Amino acid sequence: MDDLEPTLLIIPVLGVLAPLAARGLGRWVRVPIVVFELVLGILVGPSVLGWAQPDAFIDVLSEFGLAMLFFVAGSEIEFAAFRGRTGRNATVGWLLSLVIGVGAAWFFVPGEEAVIIGIALCSTALGTILPILRDAGELKTPFGRALGAIGAVGEFGPLIAISIFLGGRNPELSTIVLVLFGLIAGLAIWLAVRLPRGAMHRFVNSTLHTSGQFAIRVVLVILAGLIAISVVLDLDILLGAFAAGIVWRLIMRDAAEPDREAVESKVEAVAFGFLVPVFFIYTGVTFDLEALLAQPILFLLLPVVLIVMFLVRGLPSTLAAPEGSTGRDRLSIALLGATGLPIIVAVTAIGVEEGILSSAASALLVGAGMLSVLLFPLVAMSIRGERVTASEPVEDDAA
Repeated sequence: MDDLEPTLLIIPVLGVLAPLAARGLGRWVRVPIVVFELVLGILVGPSVLGWAQPDAFIDVLSEFGLAMLFFVAGSEIEFAAFRGRTGRNATVGWLLSLVIGVGAAWFFVPGEEAVIIGIALCSTALGTILPILRDAGELKTPFGRALGAIGAVGEFGPLIAISIFLGGRNPELSTIVLVLFGLIAGLAIWLAVRLPRGAMHRFVNSTLHTSGQFAIRVVLVILAGLIAISVVLDLDILLGAFAAGIVWRLIMRDAAEPDREAVESKVEAVAFGFLVPVFFIYTGVTFDLEALLAQPILFLLLPVVLIVMFLVRGLPSTLAAPEGSTGRDRLSIALLGATGLPIIVAVTAIGVEEGILSSAASALLVGAGMLSVLLFPLVAMSIRGERVTASEPVEDDAA
């Protein structure tokens, strides 16, 4: 309890300081707020100042934050982006990333460790790049829709791979269990589509500004239900959280625009105002900086791993670039596609818990993920530059 009390106070304070720091520095350069959350967490954690310590209670809050991040990512998927060549090429690009990542890692460390490293390398931080695209007015452009597909496959694909290859079962049984989860999630999606939306939306609307807050309560029920099913089936909880986001999006798809925006703002307030910052700050607190500093070669390998992430995940992502994209646009897509952190944190944590991955190797991968979040979006959006939506090349997804 002595360690919990100062940590409980410090994390909210850092949650306030992070956006202030991002806004202050934003006059000269735009840095994603998660970078400040991570860096501040490292600064106050055991590796530097020692003001905040790992704690079981905050660890649970952090897990909720990660689940909420994937819920929001699932709820923001544009299904239209998966039609035609964009969806096909995004999927093919991710499969190439997985094969290249596992193959390259297997060359150095054959076995389960190579699988963990490969899955980490082929991920895309959709929850991180979506706010960047939204702030830049790119979400509805062909560029933004392509990145939405790339990011969705880059988060959902690794979750499937984790469930098949890193569970306690053999891959055949894991696949059967995964299919069972897919059927349950499919039933939830079918119910969401068949739900009589008029009455539902009226009730949501009538409680938007009351203590009832029905929409948020339904979100929590859907999230908890699919996460519970994931736990019962011994699958990663992020799979349930991602599916819950999809279900919620379908439930609200026909709601009036003002009502949908009001609900989304409340969900984002819970996610990005509370739970998600706890996850990123606590990730910094628990980051094993000492393991990197104890082996200087690992610290020097950080830029190498960053380049590998770009080659393994970034280059195959360009397959889904909109038709007519320039070289600068393709480079921007490669950089944003290679931006990864939440999946890296999740998969390396599994590896360390299972005794497959060393703490030092985990710190190296997470450290590279932090650098990708810091550098790749910044460079990508600088290269992309200012765009007028009307001038975007129009992609024929029916091709």
